[in-house]
Amino acid sequence: MSTNFYKYHVFVCTNQREKYSACADHDTQSVRDYMKKEMAERGMHGEGRVRIGQSGCLGRCLSGPVMVVYPQGTWYTFIDLEDVDEIIESHLINDEVVERLLI
Repeated sequence: MSTNFYKYHVFVCTNQREKYSACADHDTQSVRDYMKKEMAERGMHGEGRVRIGQSGCLGRCLSGPVMVVYPQGTWYTFIDLEDVDEIIESHLINDEVVERLLI
């Protein structure tokens, strides 16, 4: 019996720091919202499919902005929405890791 509620559970770091650069400096809240909208429009958001969430600090600030995809624990960094689209298409839809964006 599987204990996973979702095929993929994505956490996008939206943490803000005052003393040094953090993921929120890269407008990651908008990235999270964009991913959630994209997955919903494709009918892939929700239990048994994909869940897009946000998190506080994931402890990878120097690699940021970052997201992690579970259950595999695949860590990504990204520059723009083209990178995010590639993660959506390749990993979340076609089950293929995007090697060039791995941390």
